[in-house]
Amino acid sequence: KVCKLTMAAGSSGHPFQHIIEPLPEKSHQKFFNVSKLGEPKYDSLPFSIRVLLEAAVRNCDGFFVTEADVENILEWKNHQTSVEVPFCAARVLFQDFTGIPAMVDLAAMRNMVKKFGGDPKKVNPVCPTDLVIDHSVQIDFSKCAMLNAPNPGGGSDGQKTTIKPVLPKIPVQKSNCRGQSSCSGPCSEEKQNSNSGKFANQIENTPVLCPFHLQPVSEPATIAKNQETEFGRNKERLQFLKWCSHAFKNVQIIPPGDQVAYQVNLEYLSRVVFEKDTFVFPDSVVGTDSHMTMVNGLGILGWGVGGIESEAAMFGQPVTLTLPHVVGCRLVGCISSLATSIDVVLNITKHLRQVDLSGKFVEFFGPGVSQLSVGDRTTISNMCPEYGAVVSFFPVDNVTLKHLKQAGFDKQRLETIEDYLKAVKLLRNYHDSSEDPDYSQVIEINLSSIVPHVSGPKRPSDRVAITDMKRDFQKCLNEKVGFKGFHIPPEKQMDLISFSYEGDEYKLGHGSVVTAAIISCTNNCNPSVMLTAGLLAKKAVEAGLSVKPYIMTSLSPGSGMVTHYLNSSGVLPYLSKLGFEVIGYGCSTCIGNTASLTETVAKAIKEGNLISCGILSGSRNFEGRLCDCVRAIYLASPPFVVAYAIASTVNIDFDKEPVGANALNENVYLRDIWPSREELHEVEEQIVVPSIFKIFGQKLVKGSKGWNSLDAPESDLFPWDPKSTYIRCPSFFEKLTVDPAHHSIENAHVLLFLGDSVNTDHISPAGSIARNTAAARYLTSKGLSPREFNSYGARRGNDAVMTRGTFANVKLVNKFIGKASPKTIHFPSGQTLDVFDAADRYQKEGIPLIILAGKKYGSGSSRDWAAKGPYLLGIKAVIAESYEKIHKNHLVGTGIIPLQFLSGENAGTLGLTGKELYSLSIPQELFPGMILDVKTSTGKIFKVNVLLDSDTEVTLYRHNGLLNYVARRML
Repeated sequence: KVCKLTMAAGSSGHPFQHIIEPLPEKSHQKFFNVSKLGEPKYDSLPFSIRVLLEAAVRNCDGFFVTEADVENILEWKNHQTSVEVPFCAARVLFQDFTGIPAMVDLAAMRNMVKKFGGDPKKVNPVCPTDLVIDHSVQIDFSKCAMLNAPNPGGGSDGQKTTIKPVLPKIPVQKSNCRGQSSCSGPCSEEKQNSNSGKFANQIENTPVLCPFHLQPVSEPATIAKNQETEFGRNKERLQFLKWCSHAFKNVQIIPPGDQVAYQVNLEYLSRVVFEKDTFVFPDSVVGTDSHMTMVNGLGILGWGVGGIESEAAMFGQPVTLTLPHVVGCRLVGCISSLATSIDVVLNITKHLRQVDLSGKFVEFFGPGVSQLSVGDRTTISNMCPEYGAVVSFFPVDNVTLKHLKQAGFDKQRLETIEDYLKAVKLLRNYHDSSEDPDYSQVIEINLSSIVPHVSGPKRPSDRVAITDMKRDFQKCLNEKVGFKGFHIPPEKQMDLISFSYEGDEYKLGHGSVVTAAIISCTNNCNPSVMLTAGLLAKKAVEAGLSVKPYIMTSLSPGSGMVTHYLNSSGVLPYLSKLGFEVIGYGCSTCIGNTASLTETVAKAIKEGNLISCGILSGSRNFEGRLCDCVRAIYLASPPFVVAYAIASTVNIDFDKEPVGANALNENVYLRDIWPSREELHEVEEQIVVPSIFKIFGQKLVKGSKGWNSLDAPESDLFPWDPKSTYIRCPSFFEKLTVDPAHHSIENAHVLLFLGDSVNTDHISPAGSIARNTAAARYLTSKGLSPREFNSYGARRGNDAVMTRGTFANVKLVNKFIGKASPKTIHFPSGQTLDVFDAADRYQKEGIPLIILAGKKYGSGSSRDWAAKGPYLLGIKAVIAESYEKIHKNHLVGTGIIPLQFLSGENAGTLGLTGKELYSLSIPQELFPGMILDVKTSTGKIFKVNVLLDSDTEVTLYRHNGLLNYVARRML
């Protein structure tokens, strides 16, 4: 039985034709009005389940997706965790390592179709497919140099550069450009702000701006060298991918040098509502990255799957999942004005960790959700691996729609999104409890209970609530010297030491802040905390506050994009006014790369044996990391770094004590200058988001110099280079016939006799290629030296390398060998060989192979080559006590039949040595759940369960796997 999966909506015979309707006021666009199915059942479904239901209805073809599947999803409340259902995602996302094999398979399929007289141009993905090349970057060059010279750079003196903030201007001191010869804004000779820290070489690029003039500069040497090396090392792969971008329809390749997969997916590829042909439907995605889950923050259902599942989805086959429990997470209360987005995200994550969410969906509801920005929501969704959920879904609401508008969605597109989501009841009003669906379980989180914290004074694990900071610091002074204590005598705790700095007199005491550094490397994914710091600085300057000049302040963003959005929002000059000037891009104060304290400050600290403090937004604060004078170091979010710098002490209760006084000597409290979440969201959505999306979109369209100059073939068939060690036409189709062949196994040898818990890391090639392996010998035979081997991941497009790396893990324990070693015995000769060499010899002798295994065969991460590799080694069947379900599905998808010992039986109880020959007669009328007899050359016969769980799996196995099944459809 061969059934072609298409977008069945276009067929008049579609079983759900009766609910196809035109979109209101857009008669040219149609949709399946699933809200009319089984009311009021539909209205009680969680929003995430409604997306599953719509996909099943639209793709119902009677084979991959049946009417029974639709009914099961509609009856979600009664079928949770008891049935499997199909999910046809609207699109597929690959990162480079897993995308290369999928594209190679497509290219090889074109050759096969041409060989049988078909049209190779018909071979294209069924499902829209995106491949992002920049998922993994190998670091060959790095630099984190901190320069002491007061004027280490050049620049002409004749011109001035003006910063044009969006908000009202204030005078801005400029610093030197440190030798950026291509900087278009020449340096000023004004004196550097005394608060500036040391300068660091700029090493980031998105976009690259001179951090002192905020003008574009040429790419830094470090980035340029790494990209040049990447292009040289991976030229063959990149040329192949560029050919793919032109040759295949329904494929979009995101060139290197832009963003990692999940960032591109969120910012550039998301549709929210898909438009295909004349139909509209919810955007959804599966892909090969664990961070796929962050799209759920935009109301797009999606999660990470393995390479084989993604490749199957690319060919139009649904992903199967057990109909999940959906845990409703109700957010109530108001977020404290001092709580940052990081506080909110980490607090929600902490609560979710305390609930068993393994294999479950989480869906947020309640009035508190509307207080979360899209950035907050996507960060929470991205944290799924931290608390074990499959997805954390935020249905689309007005906050989402406003974000999409700022992200560049045009008016017509936004109207289509809103009209469609309203029509199918997928647009959420979080304040209307009548829209709340039924959930398997409900947990409630009160947002008003979230209190911001700092960590310190000696260990990052010691968290202190901001409201308890003064009391906790005084307790530290009293305690004995230890993880928190300093043991300062009570009579010394109020001591103040006077000192002179630049002609003025100041006093230091216990808790005085002497260094304050904002390092955004840990805060990049959500710009709100950096913007909060900037808006706080703006309001502080406008209130007449300042930072004492002896405090060593600095701002070291994790990327040039941070500088860009701080500048575009107009807050960077205010940070500079307080001394937080951009000192470079890279690791600085948090790893101890900071200048020494001024001599007079250090002298005063030592004279009074003071517990002076550093406050920074990094991730480490171990004692003595800054210098021996700074004995207490607190980690805080960027805005609290600014707040404590203004207050000049950590020994303060922000609720009761002012942070400073204005020009009229009036007290100013932190609450007077702290920006509200409404102010923050307005700046973020009105200024920052549009600016980031505009730049990123332009960069993607323009492409990098290396990518644009790369030569790639323009033919319909890829011209395979027999000398290539990166890209090779795989052998999956070498024995393909027009009709499927019969599959019985006769006199098979056991290639490997394995125990329990053999995981995909034992099976699949991964990591570097060791010099004493079959893969290394193959590459050496091609003229490569060990330093040119690269990694298995980089060579996933060469099946000759990957097959040789299968079962090459040094931790593999084969019972034939008796110890950890990637070896086995070739029984006809009695020789002990590498697994590949033995398998290769068996295949040349025409001998089929099987594997004997124990419990949990194929556990661990989903890896496509853990199934592809054994297939190419000649494995016809695996007989195990139990399987990891995903890996079992992968075996079927590659044409290997998974067999299971009957309950209570295994190789040991049956007296199997693995040295016998095994035969299995597979009937023509194979069906799910069959039990078959396995015969051995010793006369023993035992029964096994055939783990083909559906007609779909039977069909795929009959065709010798998914690739052959799809290929025959093309003939």
